[in-house]
Amino acid sequence: MGISMAPRLVRSNVLDPHGAVDPCATCEARAISVCNAIPDADMSRLAAIAMVTEAPPGHCFIDEGEPAGSFFNVTAGTAKLFKLLPDGRRQITGFVGPGHFLGLAVSDTYAFSAEAIERVRYCRFQRARLRVLLDDFPLMEKRLLEVAAHELVAAQEQMLLLGRKTARERLASFLSLQSRQGMPCGHARWRFSLPMTRSDIADYLGLTIETVSRTLTKLRAEGLIDFPAQSEVVITDHAMLESLAGGLPARG
Repeated sequence: MGISMAPRLVRSNVLDPHGAVDPCATCEARAISVCNAIPDADMSRLAAIAMVTEAPPGHCFIDEGEPAGSFFNVTAGTAKLFKLLPDGRRQITGFVGPGHFLGLAVSDTYAFSAEAIERVRYCRFQRARLRVLLDDFPLMEKRLLEVAAHELVAAQEQMLLLGRKTARERLASFLSLQSRQGMPCGHARWRFSLPMTRSDIADYLGLTIETVSRTLTKLRAEGLIDFPAQSEVVITDHAMLESLAGGLPARG
């Protein structure tokens, strides 16, 4: 929407540069990640090629246009994915959290940037080393193909959202999607964190900050959502929010 500020240039913190610690043994995201396709007895092979890293808020850990030499598996925190126009305008294309695997839908260079909204922990895999591992674990390769297919569907949904939906429908769709982030089998949560700013949400939905704030206030007044604390949302009427997201009129 507007002119974006350049992300703060802060060095990522590599937690275990020499692989002395098994990062998979205590990973809370494994159950919802592609990594769960590898049997427990073989997880040490995946851990051996993983570089566990933390990025502070405001730091880009993937830069659009840079050589695409790695894959990234987010295990904690929230990041935003975006593309920049030559004049500095920014379009956020998505938000990712634990369990998201990044870097599949690229060729020689990264097609997007990824910036930490809150402190993000991720495992970084060199593409060549992971490809060798996939030869021995076809189930994980199948899961990665499913991830790539899901990214295509998400891109189509984003085109529909930006091209046809009203501001109310866009906000309802966004909140419905966020309620399912990191949940198995598409289940939705009633209460969840919303760490991104109103500006981030506006850039993602193709709206102004004022429209986002006004629409959220109206959805709250209608009894569909509530904000019990800062950066936290409660969906008080999931059925009506889903109807609105799908293009059906909310009550009233």
